[in-house]
Amino acid sequence: MGHGHGPPSRSRSLRLAGVTDAVLEWSVAGSFTRIGTIVRRRLEHWADPVPRPGRVVVVTGATSGLGKEAALELGRLGCTVVLVGRSVDRLAEVKAAIEADGGTAVSEQADLSDLSQSAALADRIRARFDRLDVLIHNAGALLSEYHAGPQGHEVTVTVHVLSPYLLTERLRSPLKASDRAKVISMTSGGMYTEAFDLEKLEMRRDRYKGSVAYARAKRAQVVLARAWQRRAPDGGIDFSAVHPGWARTPGVAESLPRFARIAGPLLRSPAEGVDTLIWLATSPPGEPGGGQLWLDRRARPLYRVPSTRVDEATELAQGEELLTWLDAATHTEN
Repeated sequence: MGHGHGPPSRSRSLRLAGVTDAVLEWSVAGSFTRIGTIVRRRLEHWADPVPRPGRVVVVTGATSGLGKEAALELGRLGCTVVLVGRSVDRLAEVKAAIEADGGTAVSEQADLSDLSQSAALADRIRARFDRLDVLIHNAGALLSEYHAGPQGHEVTVTVHVLSPYLLTERLRSPLKASDRAKVISMTSGGMYTEAFDLEKLEMRRDRYKGSVAYARAKRAQVVLARAWQRRAPDGGIDFSAVHPGWARTPGVAESLPRFARIAGPLLRSPAEGVDTLIWLATSPPGEPGGGQLWLDRRARPLYRVPSTRVDEATELAQGEELLTWLDAATHTEN
């Protein structure tokens, strides 16, 4: 009987998937566009997310783009979705859409550029839920001009770093009441372009450039997630970061119109952009472990540009420095 004409063995399929993934990663564009998610899904035979009835999930920035897509999908999977957004009307629309699909949703209006609103939001959630299973930090801000929030901090840093820190710290009690809760930060591949430097994290008004402020804040999100995980690796909570690749969202179209126009058909759909986020949020407790940056259901490197790379000791010091600064910056709201 001849050989080599049947279906490839599992080991051969895994090798092919691994080699293909490495080539896509090397190319960057192949990895970050929808080409990456389509090819990987096919070669790695991704399973559909598992329904999680009763799992309580908080999603910030849940009224548009990736956050809205994630909230709708988590609702379809049986989760109780706590929707956080600035617009009461948009919150009502997403809530109605989830409920029309038979899901359960709770709306919480808050502007995360204001730390006092973030603190009040956390207090309301804590009063309503004894247990939180997943906290997703998805709210974002990519601004063309410098803006400071009520506490004097630049808005990009407030929305991406300060408010997520404040929310997480104030919600530790219900998170710890879960069976290995997950805290997931939606970052961006743009973070690869910037090194972490706490002194440069908040850009000055006279030197402000929105895309750079955004990339620095996104880098800080990854530093924070890893620092949280190192500080309490067995603390009952897993901290992860995920980046969606290059996705087609209203925010990208508005803030990066030229990029959105050039990338066009290669941009991921919102559903493709949140696939790994949904996979993480619905995975069993403790799976996968925390402290990683994810894209397309695989842990990814933290650095791509040599000038941004630091050794392990420096990364550890950076994480502790960031935690200390965040604790002091949000202290009045604790």
